[in-house]
Amino acid sequence: MKIDPRFEFVVDKARNRITVERDFAARQQLVWDCHTRREYLDQWFAPKPLTTRTKHMEFKAGGYWHYAMVTPDGQSFWSRLDYLSIEPIRSYVALDGFADESGVVNPEMPRARWDVAFAGAQDRTTVTTIIQYDSAQDVQKVIDMGLQAGLTSTLERLDELLLTLQP
Repeated sequence: MKIDPRFEFVVDKARNRITVERDFAARQQLVWDCHTRREYLDQWFAPKPLTTRTKHMEFKAGGYWHYAMVTPDGQSFWSRLDYLSIEPIRSYVALDGFADESGVVNPEMPRARWDVAFAGAQDRTTVTTIIQYDSAQDVQKVIDMGLQAGLTSTLERLDELLLTLQP
């Protein structure tokens, strides 16, 4: 099923957060799997032309995902996502932060709480992500770093992957 992939990126500096809402032409279980399984994340979770390489993945409350976004010339940008809570197929909450290769979070860079919710109806799923920062300055910093363009490209890659995973 083809749908127009609605994409909303709403910045709310008064509340120190960004809300991202995106529709996908796939069943909720498949979209969930693509967000929570390393074999899928490594195929889409980076803006073009970067790729993703997982070093560690333990998708459970108290677990974490440690990964790098890798440029075509081999430069790695490391991040860590610490899972706080998980409601299978419906939502998860995690702390996202820039890290080093050993998984130590960089305290000089913004860290955010990601509340990710999945809602499906037949062959369509909406993913709503509320990204909560400590300050409006942190929100501005990630905007200046290109978060919106990066997420747009990354989510388009998920669209492409979903097409290959469905009959």
